[in-house]
Amino acid sequence: MIGADAIIRAIEDEGSDIVFGYPGGAIMPVFDRLLDAKFKLILVRHEQGGALAADGYARATGKVGVCIATSGPGATNLVTGIANAYLDSVPMVCITGQVASPFMGTDAFQEVDIFGMCLGVVKHSFIARSADELYSLVREAFAIARSGRPGPVLIDLPKDISVREVQKPLLYESSRQLPSVESREDSLDLAEIMLRESFRPLIYVGGGVGISQSVGVFRQFVNTTRIPVVSTLKGLGTLETEHPLFLGMLGMHGLKAANYAVQNCDLLIVVGARFDDRATGKLQEFAPHAKVIHMDIDPAEIGKLRAPQVSLCGPLVHSLEALSMPLEKVDWLEQCLVWKEEHRWNYEAPGEGIYAPRLLQLCSRLVPRRTIVTADVGQHQMWVAQHFALNHPNDHLTSGGLGTMGFGLPAAIGAQLGDPDALVICVSGDGSIMMNIQELATLNRYKLPVKILLFDNQRLGMVRQWQELFFKERYSAVDLSDNPDFVAVAKSFGIDAFMIEDRREEIVGIDFLINHSGPCLLHVKIDPQANVWPLVPPGASNTQMMEDSRHVVSR
Repeated sequence: MIGADAIIRAIEDEGSDIVFGYPGGAIMPVFDRLLDAKFKLILVRHEQGGALAADGYARATGKVGVCIATSGPGATNLVTGIANAYLDSVPMVCITGQVASPFMGTDAFQEVDIFGMCLGVVKHSFIARSADELYSLVREAFAIARSGRPGPVLIDLPKDISVREVQKPLLYESSRQLPSVESREDSLDLAEIMLRESFRPLIYVGGGVGISQSVGVFRQFVNTTRIPVVSTLKGLGTLETEHPLFLGMLGMHGLKAANYAVQNCDLLIVVGARFDDRATGKLQEFAPHAKVIHMDIDPAEIGKLRAPQVSLCGPLVHSLEALSMPLEKVDWLEQCLVWKEEHRWNYEAPGEGIYAPRLLQLCSRLVPRRTIVTADVGQHQMWVAQHFALNHPNDHLTSGGLGTMGFGLPAAIGAQLGDPDALVICVSGDGSIMMNIQELATLNRYKLPVKILLFDNQRLGMVRQWQELFFKERYSAVDLSDNPDFVAVAKSFGIDAFMIEDRREEIVGIDFLINHSGPCLLHVKIDPQANVWPLVPPGASNTQMMEDSRHVVSR
């Protein structure tokens, strides 16, 4: 057994069935041994695509995603995907080749200090120093990636270590011990008193519930307490978006009912969320009348931006179960439901063109229940968050913290491989799709039935919207009117494609998207001037929502 064998044995023993990679000189010994591995290697067409596919696989399955690349540009191409996973707390193990140990630090061919480069965007990182330690090291990386608050772990592998014979393999015994959670009975008692004494309680849920696999307990908590719920972008689906107690996403592009509820509540129960600036708006005016109960696994998040009256640090399940009790807040609940009804969306936009919110809302009602939606970054990402009905957080894969354009397609590839029986739809834009369009070749090679819903406004839509509103309509570097023919591009990759641009074609287009037997692309042309509404301007309170001056979007 050589070092490369030890790595593969460790990945096998972790139960991984899929690994994403791209070969090169320094990592070649590992790829040689991958021919005999029990798991499947997926060859992506760019290392960034590999990292983002591993990310999508991890989000859809709850398992640790794995990606492998060579040294130098192979490693640096992973960095965006690693940072994406870090900011969204996604468990990944990323293995990079490195020049042989004697050449490290000599500026050898394709040598970069990837260990140093990634220090700020990994949960932990290793440089392998001996073949004997590799099996244990890889197993430890998996344990770190998925424990506590998950995140990516980097293993930098010098080429000489990967070919060196294993003399005395170190048996793996996990040294990972999560910090013990101190008795919180006093805190739980105080939280219970605050819940009972509140008049206007509100739940603010984030991605932590889905990450910790606490969705069932959370839903029981909501259904028992009957407290209305607002969600962050990554928390969508934790409570079904069609649930009567769900008011919508809060924040910069949050729905009006959700933002009004936050600003008027007197108790905010924060569950697995971190007071992100896109959710809070002007922090000093966020939930100004509310006391705060903050539940989170990560002690670094509690009190970082808003000091809670009660902090419940540790696994969410225990706190949610302990505080599940019937509450009678009838007047407040009725007020929230009035806001929800008054500001429910009007999908009947004027004109013959396709209105993206209506198309997404209609599509979400026609897809089977087990549907995974991956969203790229831009206007279409916000429209998905606002208008696509979601049943579980694992059904909505989106780049929240980093906002990575090009995330959608490779994430869809990872999700489809992780859940072959699910319908996987990638919602992208004409700007985002070009970031990793080479992965259409991956779709075709592995015959993955991913469906791509491509909104084309011939603009970098979100940037154009901000330039319109906040930069006096001085449009800089947002014109994409020289886009390629996306239908022809898709077909050149062996993927069937179809274009629509009239609202009368919406049902035909959705039928094509959902029922096509293999991978396909639905090219949807929309108004270049369409904006995402509501919008909380930078530096403003969440009550200061801008709306469309041309169309009525709420009743």
